[in-house]
Amino acid sequence: MARIDLNCDMGESFGAYTIGNDIAILDFVNSANIACGFHAGDPPTIHKTVEAALAKGVAVGAHPGFPDLQGFGRRSMAVSASEAYDMVIYQIGAVAAFARALGGRLSHVKAHGALYNTAAKDQRLANAIAKAVHDFDPRLIMYGLAGSAMIEAAEDVGLRAANEVFADRTYQDDGSLTPRSQSNAMIEDEETSVAQVKRMVTEGIVRSVNGNDVRVRADTLCIHGDQPNALAFAKRLRTELERAGVEIKALSTT
Repeated sequence: MARIDLNCDMGESFGAYTIGNDIAILDFVNSANIACGFHAGDPPTIHKTVEAALAKGVAVGAHPGFPDLQGFGRRSMAVSASEAYDMVIYQIGAVAAFARALGGRLSHVKAHGALYNTAAKDQRLANAIAKAVHDFDPRLIMYGLAGSAMIEAAEDVGLRAANEVFADRTYQDDGSLTPRSQSNAMIEDEETSVAQVKRMVTEGIVRSVNGNDVRVRADTLCIHGDQPNALAFAKRLRTELERAGVEIKALSTT
């Protein structure tokens, strides 16, 4: 039987700004990747989101990114390996502290935005992130783009790695995501997204923007909580996958 973990990037509100419908989405996902305050989020938002996730039995993860609130962490920054290590440790600690205070524990770590995409191809950066995760807690699961440098780095340091795929992003022939700077980076048609997800999960294949079939391993599927239709899409995806006989289960319980 095919199995998949549904994860969602969330906790990205801060100050007077509200982003996403996090509490409602938690009813349809297994894992929450919670912003740590660098690209989005703030202490009250982290507290509220961790508390809600724990109450609903959803695995709590840290979602560290570049220190770029204005750019939502989607602008690349030139950082050294030691700087990357320090910023990831710092951000993991923020979410883990709230989880511990609320009687739970951190389950996983998933980098955000430009940090994620750069580390997918930059082995130096991927190694720094993996070392930070491992040094903080070797029991943590590290999420990374399927088949990327992040998966290799996680496995090299002895972490459990989760190959991540995306419902709303298009793919290149090498298995990388199409950069958001390109007009065809996002999939806006829901039917196309659902069809892509089903094929990735049940067949291990995704169709690239050039029309080629690319092999992918799908351990976990990302839903972007900041998308306007995120809640309805999460409901639809879960329903369609269950109808297809796919087991929906958190990685932390397997």
